[in-house]
Amino acid sequence: MVISYHTQGQEIYWNFQNINPPHGYEIGTYFANSSGYLLTDVPYNSSFAGFKDWFIQEYYRPGYTIEAGIGENPLPISQFDEIYRDNLGILVLGAVL
Repeated sequence: MVISYHTQGQEIYWNFQNINPPHGYEIGTYFANSSGYLLTDVPYNSSFAGFKDWFIQEYYRPGYTIEAGIGENPLPISQFDEIYRDNLGILVLGAVL
């Protein structure tokens, strides 16, 4: 499994070009429930550019891009505590799943 972090949107991207690795959606649902972020498909115009996309295509294993925080980039440091709290469960789950 791979987890890639970006900032912007409080969303979790879990698939790539209709490639849905085994347990990918299920694990993504755990991440979404833990963080409060929305589990969503990758917008077409955002595909083909990320490490997660390459990983899914190359290894057919679950991969996720976590879009942490919300607002204009760079995000203000004042969001750090909230982002940390939102994502701690994802990191723990990612280590044990």
